[in-house]
Amino acid sequence: MAALAAHIPAWAQPVSQGLVSTLPTVSGEDITLRIAKQKIRIDGMVAKAIGVNGTIPAPLVRLKEGQNIRLTVHNDLDEDSSIHWHGLILPFHMDGVPGVSFPGIKPKSSFTYEFPIVQSGTYWYHSHSGLQEALGLYGPIVIDPAGADPVGYDREHVIVLSDHSHLSPYEIFRKMKVSHGHWNMQRETFMDLIKGKGLSLSERIAWGKMRMDPTDVADVNGSILEFLVNGHGPKDNWTGLFRPGERVRLRIINASSMSIFNVRIPGLRMTVVQADGLHIRPVEIDEFQIGVAETYDVIVTPTEDQAYTFVAEVNDRSGMARATLAPRAGMVAPVPALRERPLATMKDMGMGDMSGGDCTPEHEAMGHCSVDGDSGGGGMDHGMRDFSLAPQVKRDPSVQAISPMPVDRMNEPGQGLDNVGHQVLTYHDLLSLEPNPDVRAPSRSLDIHLTGNMERFMWSFDGVKMSDHHEPIPFIEGERVRVNLINQSMMSHPIHLHGHFFELVTGKGDHSPRKHTVIVQPGGTASFDFTADALGDWAFHCHLLYHMHAGMMRVVSVRPKGEEA
Repeated sequence: MAALAAHIPAWAQPVSQGLVSTLPTVSGEDITLRIAKQKIRIDGMVAKAIGVNGTIPAPLVRLKEGQNIRLTVHNDLDEDSSIHWHGLILPFHMDGVPGVSFPGIKPKSSFTYEFPIVQSGTYWYHSHSGLQEALGLYGPIVIDPAGADPVGYDREHVIVLSDHSHLSPYEIFRKMKVSHGHWNMQRETFMDLIKGKGLSLSERIAWGKMRMDPTDVADVNGSILEFLVNGHGPKDNWTGLFRPGERVRLRIINASSMSIFNVRIPGLRMTVVQADGLHIRPVEIDEFQIGVAETYDVIVTPTEDQAYTFVAEVNDRSGMARATLAPRAGMVAPVPALRERPLATMKDMGMGDMSGGDCTPEHEAMGHCSVDGDSGGGGMDHGMRDFSLAPQVKRDPSVQAISPMPVDRMNEPGQGLDNVGHQVLTYHDLLSLEPNPDVRAPSRSLDIHLTGNMERFMWSFDGVKMSDHHEPIPFIEGERVRVNLINQSMMSHPIHLHGHFFELVTGKGDHSPRKHTVIVQPGGTASFDFTADALGDWAFHCHLLYHMHAGMMRVVSVRPKGEEA
């Protein structure tokens, strides 16, 4: 039995009596944070890490709307570091992005961030230097409102979801550059074919001809990553306590480096009350997908004297973070098995709605699908799909896997969640609780293509990497712009704009949901309206850390009126 236990995934193994300790918290007008190397223990195994004030996650920074804050950050590392205050509205030189808004924090030195707190809600902070975020340099922020909170609750728990590997993140990145799909251990096998699981033989041949892999959903997954709740692995059984009948607020933050999670609590429905720190009209659901850098606040009301399992299953279903909600420590509830892995479809390849018709992978590879829907000829193959490139997209070997007919997918729950048998949140379910502050129609539209070469692990916007030193994307102070994100790849990309909130274009009028991060589904589009109301240079990037590190990041420059030239 002991030998067999080594082969059982951590989330399915026996758990401890339950950790009910709260996150270390710092608050007040003057806060000191110290970045240093340390160790992290995950399910009994020790790994190298970087923490803040000796903890992973970093301490919960608890603030009050309307206060002024002074945060002194000491860097005890032997390399440059930084902290970015994710989702906070502040002067651009306090945003914490080296090379964009400040020089960074040199080794054995310090930097003091000072800014007013002009908002409330659930946010987080993390390093924007190298791959330090993957090593543990992240922590939660909770800002209590100056007035009454529209969300009534009896108890709250902050839940920081993350991932960690015993292998250096730089080695992980190197292996992905050398070998595409290096960490994908869920490829179709001969035994799958024999058992009638997954793709048919003709579909496998078709995907092979296109040099595409339908199981390539996540670049880094459970084959190398541990998935954590508040820094603890599944066997640690982190436990959030409640009394039956209480309204319990869960502030859920995805602080992972590369993991998009699907969150559910079997036996408990969740009422979503905040998205990215801003209040929304309450919406009751059973599950939601949370991209890297997104936050959702939900209310649960357990009425029974029993335990419930909090499940955060990664989107390729190669593993999960799990915890327990219970009246007492030491209680556990059944842990559901990992669900069947999702397989990419024609829609994920940017083939539009043909995924729902006759355009199977086999038909596409045989040239039976055309862009105008005429299946009688004029077919296209994987090597011909670059006709959809816009003029501004740089054409070189770094741009591959072009989607000919990307469609708006903000009304969809995410890969593999279409037929789970219960209600899953979509961006179309979100409505801002308060009217939007700016309801002007956009004066112009800007298309930004999310581009890459998956085989070479090269990522960019419009074919341009951050290292190409192109001019910033310009905006004029106060202008209203519609930004259309067009995903030309088969991967999901959570896209984050620093220093601003934007309104998702989902047909909700002056109650459009306001966010700072949006998942653009594979082969899909997502549009938002954006008011350039914060002067300065701001980072704009995919929040999958290795995608950003590979080049999927640009600078947005908001310039004063009169400097249009």
